[in-house]
Amino acid sequence: MILPIVAYGAQVLRKKGVVINADYPGLEKLIADMWETMYASNGVGLAAPQINKDIRLFVVDSTQIFEHMEAEDKGKYPDEPGIKKVFINAQIRSLGGEEWPYNEGCLSIPNIREDVMRKEEVELEYMDENFKLHVETFKGITARVILHEYDHIEGKLFIDYLKPLRRKMLQGKLNDISKGKSRVDYKMIVLK
Repeated sequence: MILPIVAYGAQVLRKKGVVINADYPGLEKLIADMWETMYASNGVGLAAPQINKDIRLFVVDSTQIFEHMEAEDKGKYPDEPGIKKVFINAQIRSLGGEEWPYNEGCLSIPNIREDVMRKEEVELEYMDENFKLHVETFKGITARVILHEYDHIEGKLFIDYLKPLRRKMLQGKLNDISKGKSRVDYKMIVLK
């Protein structure tokens, strides 16, 4: 089932997600719904707070980025061809490499894209959908998508990385999004 995406301004987007266990009610269906919602919204990642669940859960499919990449950009990233994974109760163990800019967007903040500086590598401890524990290092664009979604379960948004002046310049658009005055081609809900 396609779920509505929570618009910028909702409190759930600013809450730190709670740890869940294997008997979280309806988890298998929730994960399936998150995949369906993410694909229907043309996203490459989706975190539970974006569908109004304050839990430490997100899904990532960075393979789509590489599938739609221009030919001249192929082979430039160490994580090609990407990953498709479920992340439960993720915790960052370490960040590495250089910081690099990349133009990011967010389904909860539609029609705004900005360059964000992030580290090129993340070591993450997480559980998969079967609650099997993993410790894995991700690089490149995949690391960036993971860090973006990880921020969601920490109550952070990509606009938090922008310089104050740039944030101020975007404030009108952000206010419109929080009032439901933003055109999107996917289901979106305005919450307080």
